[in-house]
Amino acid sequence: MDVGEICNREVVVMGKQGSIREAAQLMREFHVGDIVVVEERSHQRYPIGILTDRDLVIEILANDVDVDAVDVGDAMSFDLVTAREDDSVWDTIKRMRNKGVRRMPVVDQRGVLTGILAMDDLIEMLAEQLTDVAALIVQEQKRERQLRN
Repeated sequence: MDVGEICNREVVVMGKQGSIREAAQLMREFHVGDIVVVEERSHQRYPIGILTDRDLVIEILANDVDVDAVDVGDAMSFDLVTAREDDSVWDTIKRMRNKGVRRMPVVDQRGVLTGILAMDDLIEMLAEQLTDVAALIVQEQKRERQLRN
């Protein structure tokens, strides 16, 4: 299975000049834990960073930084790790683990933002697969009982 099959295509984005307050409001409004920071070129969005709810708490609030004195570009994570749509889900999970990230923007071959893959998406996918496996076991047990009767 490829990342493009399970990633969320509705990504909350903003430019690096956006305010911290606006970023927090967008996270609340859309019930997300991150904002993908993008640069627009030729009407295409290219991810350049990510700002998470954890960044806001650890780097801004906990350090008592004036939210009006910094913008998204100051607070975002610059070491952005992305996945391509055609990357394997399993390889991407390993990369996420190795890099210690819970969310990964998804890009096409040109580097244009097409979605985001979050740990929640992966857990949902795995839960569905485990449910299918459990249903298979139950079905097999029913079939065996019917054959024995």
